[in-house]
Amino acid sequence: MATYREIHGKAVKSVSTDPSAETDAGQIWYNTTSNTFKSIVNTSAWASSASLTTARADLAGAGTQTAALAMAGVDRPSTPKDVSEEYNGSGWAAGGNTPGAKSQCAGCGSQTAAIVFGGASQSATTFKYNGTSFSAGNSMNTGRSILAGFGTSTAGVGAGGYTTTNSNAVEEYNGTSWTAGNALTTARRSIGGTGPTEAGGMVFGGQTTAKVGNTEEYDGSNWTAGGTMNTAREGLAGSGSNTLGLCFGGYTTTNLANAEEYNGTSWSEGPDLATARRFMGGTVGGTAPAALAFGGFASDDSALTEEFNSVTSVITTAAFSSGTNFPTSSSAVAGAGPRDAAIGIGGYPEGSPPTGKSFEYNGVAWSAEATLNPNTGTAGVNSAAGTQTACINSQSNPGPPYPYDAAGEYDGSSWSNANDRPTANYSDASAGTLTAALFFGGAASPSSLSNATLSYDGTNWTVEESMSTTRSIACGSGSSTAALAGGGLSVPSPATNTSNSEEYGGESWTSGGTMLAALREHRAGGTLTDTLEFGGRIQGAPPSTFRLNSSTYDGTAWSSGPNLATARGLSGSGNGPVGSIWGAAGYYPGSSPNRTNTTEHFNVETTAINVKTLTQS
Repeated sequence: MATYREIHGKAVKSVSTDPSAETDAGQIWYNTTSNTFKSIVNTSAWASSASLTTARADLAGAGTQTAALAMAGVDRPSTPKDVSEEYNGSGWAAGGNTPGAKSQCAGCGSQTAAIVFGGASQSATTFKYNGTSFSAGNSMNTGRSILAGFGTSTAGVGAGGYTTTNSNAVEEYNGTSWTAGNALTTARRSIGGTGPTEAGGMVFGGQTTAKVGNTEEYDGSNWTAGGTMNTAREGLAGSGSNTLGLCFGGYTTTNLANAEEYNGTSWSEGPDLATARRFMGGTVGGTAPAALAFGGFASDDSALTEEFNSVTSVITTAAFSSGTNFPTSSSAVAGAGPRDAAIGIGGYPEGSPPTGKSFEYNGVAWSAEATLNPNTGTAGVNSAAGTQTACINSQSNPGPPYPYDAAGEYDGSSWSNANDRPTANYSDASAGTLTAALFFGGAASPSSLSNATLSYDGTNWTVEESMSTTRSIACGSGSSTAALAGGGLSVPSPATNTSNSEEYGGESWTSGGTMLAALREHRAGGTLTDTLEFGGRIQGAPPSTFRLNSSTYDGTAWSSGPNLATARGLSGSGNGPVGSIWGAAGYYPGSSPNRTNTTEHFNVETTAINVKTLTQS
């Protein structure tokens, strides 16, 4: 019998700790600490990621897993869309709009150099993207819908599709114009395609008079037959190349979740998508080991995004998870601190007066700790800054008598009166610590909104430069010298939200990135350059409608984040790092009672080496 050294050219190592580098994949070692044989193994899996901002099907995709582009599509039964969105590896943000709306189209290229072409009603139009905006390009020679695309923006291929019949036409794009290429062997529509280059692409699946599973590979000039898929299907998407490819989703007599992997010769079953769907987008310019599936049609038009990873690492994507329920079902809870050392303050239970209490959270359990400071009694709390053991809060009443100018300090065991604020308001936002706090915005009454900024040094309040935008029930994050204000109610009547954000540098406010939606009653945590906001109410939504969505800010732009499990607004939240954000209680959609006591934790993406213990015999 051959030895391990004879087969692999290396001996089985004896180590006390497991290797941590992916380069050791496939190697076997003996761990003397656990007395086990182990190896690093490859895994393939889909993981949910941040949703598209606009749910849609029949869209086109381009780019890679960390720099993807979703173009056009349709939100049924409405008209086709002219929107695009860019993905940065964790969330989506708005890209440029196409010159005209499209659906049932194809795309190829990168996030900064892409084309989208063809479309419903046998469109021949082509739009070019430069990373900022789209412009019109020369039209295809043959207009068609539900076709396949692959390659680059200067060496792209459009294949198959539907005119008035199924098409086998192939056209090549050189960055300026389309010319005819050699035709497909099989005329078909609703076809999948992928390939990072013109000479390394393929098409697969689709519909003739029936669903088909055959593959055709392209070398830049000619088509050759490839392996047959295990499941014939239409309306599928793909990623990778003709030597290492991936297809996913689609439709037979029902939507499909299964994926298949291609090795240049044959297809094999891969892991399933979490959600079965058809007519979605894929990263046709990406690789098979790091693919992206987005949008599509499930039971309705979808905004879902899933990442495919075939690596020696186990990747846990960013997501919200359940925590322990808040002591009361309440809205307007203020909060401070990270989730393993948090404080939730006040709140308004359904049909009851304010609690007048604060509660501490250790990441596992909530406990009632102290009554709020005496000069405001049981008044509700609008915002807080600091930690579980050193906290400043501003207290007020969102109803007559309108706001107090009172504030209170918490030392970890009891509340005491702080000096009164220079202005009295409620529903403001905050950032910072007990000795370097910042409070901004709010309202003196329902018809009088504020752009005021107040700082607190642990003893005294100072009026700082005002924000450019009046805002109430906005979100805030950061510190007293690097703060972020986002969204909020900017006009009281009729109620108008803003999508504007502003950055504070210690002396003045400057414009920040535009949020993905005009929001109010949302919460946030993190720093100026790494903020997560969640929940709240979108402009125009019914009064009882709150959002599941979140978004992130990197100091320049906003992008979509993972969804909450419970839609909520005016919840409690902390001011720790993004990886320790919590959200508790708040309003949630529905009829009375419309408050929740649920708590959620936000967990950032993590990566770990996949080490498998081998059976010893």
